[in-house]
Amino acid sequence: MNVADAMTPRDELVTVELPGTRDDVLTYLQDHGFSSVPVTKAVDGVDVYRGIISRDSLIERPDEDQLALLTREVETVTPDTDILDAAAHMVDNDARRVPVVDPTDNDELDGIITVTDVVRAIAREQIPGDTQVGELATRDINTTYVGTPLTVAEREIYHANVPYTVVLDDDGDMTGMLTEVDIVEIARVVEGEDDTGESIAEQDSEWAWEGIKAVGNSYFPTRNVEIPAEPVAEIMTSDVITIGKTKTATDAAQTMISNEIEQIPLVSGGELIGIVRDIDLLEGL
Repeated sequence: MNVADAMTPRDELVTVELPGTRDDVLTYLQDHGFSSVPVTKAVDGVDVYRGIISRDSLIERPDEDQLALLTREVETVTPDTDILDAAAHMVDNDARRVPVVDPTDNDELDGIITVTDVVRAIAREQIPGDTQVGELATRDINTTYVGTPLTVAEREIYHANVPYTVVLDDDGDMTGMLTEVDIVEIARVVEGEDDTGESIAEQDSEWAWEGIKAVGNSYFPTRNVEIPAEPVAEIMTSDVITIGKTKTATDAAQTMISNEIEQIPLVSGGELIGIVRDIDLLEGL
């Protein structure tokens, strides 16, 4: 099975075009729930691939409005690349979306192959997925407290370098899930703002732990992308879908695709013991 058989083709793909602005990118991310967007430039009537802009680029460079300076180059694959090779590339490079470019056709963007595209192929049993998820799951789980402000939870997700956090209640039990897509959906573009307001804990704030208390207002310095300081409980998904360790990668892939999720908590005897991410399914190929 080749990349061309599973990718999102160019005629179904939404991109941002140079010169463009950061507002264009944020609107795309909010509307489509992605963490990055491909960038093209029209050259002699051809949409030439120029790179990728990610949500992290918007946060890390809040004063930059030029898309050309926010764009980063990433490796590409060709339409005839084997999908297993593309999956290995995603795992090795921690890439969720890989542009599909034909170098023999003026570097025109032919489409995008994503982690979700590969997971969909596993769900359809076009790629073998017999491995039990107990062997694939990640045992290190990113978590946050249910009362944590979203601004702090966003930074936790960013520094953990994962797209989710499992939300725990006062007893340390799982009570919800929060993803970076959830956060992007409620973010908004503002001008002249770089103060986190009440998003940082005072010394006596119940939700805070020692490593956060002394950080102060500089903890989330962003001027152009504002995230509400509401507690995680206001945004998280409370009805969490879970999976048992004897289920297969195919079972997990089908659950992810049917519920439009990218990770599933792994439970045993009602206890949270790991997390099955979509990228974990690719690592098992």
